[in-house]
Amino acid sequence: MTMSLTTTSRPMSRRSTQRTTAAAGQGGSDIDVRLVARSIAQAALEVLAGTRPVHQLSRSLDSACYLSLQHRAALTRKHAARSRGTAQPHRSPMVRSVRVCSISEAICEASIVVAEEQRCRAVAMRLERLDGVWQVTALEIG
Repeated sequence: MTMSLTTTSRPMSRRSTQRTTAAAGQGGSDIDVRLVARSIAQAALEVLAGTRPVHQLSRSLDSACYLSLQHRAALTRKHAARSRGTAQPHRSPMVRSVRVCSISEAICEASIVVAEEQRCRAVAMRLERLDGVWQVTALEIG
């Protein structure tokens, strides 16, 4: 699965304003959306690796994203069982970078680069703030 993203260059002063708005939220006391995106991406890849139960993400993902991740994790487990035969030790994926773009006060999009044992992966997500809590409404894992 390939994703492409085209962006236009903006002046530095506008960039810093956008990043502050996306990170701090309305009153500045909200949890940094970059930290939320980072932890959800890490957890989602751990679900796919089989080291974390998917139900731990039930509050962070909307129902469509949750069901999609659950289905993909099941397919990944079946494929791994057929190709490996025996369980191999697994090291946790490491988040290398997080970029956040504020769409509005309550909507952000994030792109995350995650390094695994033998490759790097891209994760893209759309986060929406519902009742003061960030929830993922779109999730793509490359």
